[in-house]
Amino acid sequence: MRIPKSIVCFAFLLSFQLGFTQDLALTKKDSIVQSAWILGIGFNVVDDSGDEFGEIFDISDSWNAVPFPSRLSIGRYFKNGLGLEAIGSYNRYNEGKIIDGVLNTEDIDYYAIDFRVSYDLNQILGETGWFDPYVGIGAGYTDANNQGRGTYNASVGFRTWFSDRFGLDFNSTGKWAMSTENATNHIQHAAGAVYRFGIEKGLSKKGEEKLARMQEMEKEQQRIQDSIAAAQRAEQEARLLAERLEREEESRLAEKEKALLDAEKNAKRKRLEEMITALGYVYFDLNSSYLNKKDKELLDELIIILEENPTLVLEVSSHTDARGTDEYNLWLSKRRVKRTVDYFSSNGIGSERIVSKALGEEKLTNECDDRVYCTEEKHGKNRRSEFKILEF
Repeated sequence: MRIPKSIVCFAFLLSFQLGFTQDLALTKKDSIVQSAWILGIGFNVVDDSGDEFGEIFDISDSWNAVPFPSRLSIGRYFKNGLGLEAIGSYNRYNEGKIIDGVLNTEDIDYYAIDFRVSYDLNQILGETGWFDPYVGIGAGYTDANNQGRGTYNASVGFRTWFSDRFGLDFNSTGKWAMSTENATNHIQHAAGAVYRFGIEKGLSKKGEEKLARMQEMEKEQQRIQDSIAAAQRAEQEARLLAERLEREEESRLAEKEKALLDAEKNAKRKRLEEMITALGYVYFDLNSSYLNKKDKELLDELIIILEENPTLVLEVSSHTDARGTDEYNLWLSKRRVKRTVDYFSSNGIGSERIVSKALGEEKLTNECDDRVYCTEEKHGKNRRSEFKILEF
């Protein structure tokens, strides 16, 4: 079967689209962590020199730290970019550091517990994958320089991710005392390792764009497939219609041919019936079943007709006149029909082509029954064998 060009073109376009869609397949890089729990552990540095922004990087005189992990955090971060965090930290004001503008003369412990609401700046800047900047605000309680105070906090920081679960966190937090009496403002820097768990992932912006393109391509593929299917259905319907019309034409021609053959057959049958009718009947003498020369000549004509028409089947019925008893006349008609059939058989006509009937005086051709006087000539009209076409 020849494939239509339209289907070939559609198939080519479909294969091209499929290849292009495969190139657009989503990968691991197209997904990002949208929400998770984050556990962090690391170090913190406190700058409580009394001049929060004047000597930010005066590490030797102003920064206080301990040589072991001193900060622990836990937080829940949501798809909308917000995060809720609880942070606990320990530090020590070292002897010889500047604390609130004064030289510290002894080591003093530092404790803080803070709560923070953060916001992922990638929601504004666009997803960077490994780089995760954020800002935060919150409040907490700090015991520093042997003075406890509530604090208002503001943070800025970023996380860098090596995988979906592990990364580093760097941030700085300004802490402003809620009451300025006997309390100072200070800065706390932190760095540490972070671990994510309870992760829910989703597509990045680029991944969403790629997914949108893939969906468009899939729709186009479906449209092409639907077009191919429609073209195939149309071709199938056209082929079925052509086959149906061809069958109808063949049927019409067959019916026409059959009608012609039937008409020809009926015309020929009618001609044969006319020929047989024209031949007349075989007539018998009174009380006789023998065939005379004239009868045999008539039967010979019928034999010729039968030989020329191999499908012709004749019915031969023999009769008597009304004289004599019914039983006798039935017996006599049987002998007469047997004589007639035997003549056909002796001339090569098979018995399957002759159907015989013996009717006695049942079917008279005239009024000459037992109650009516008739001449011998009239009675003779009833002593006969008749011939009728049964099949042709």
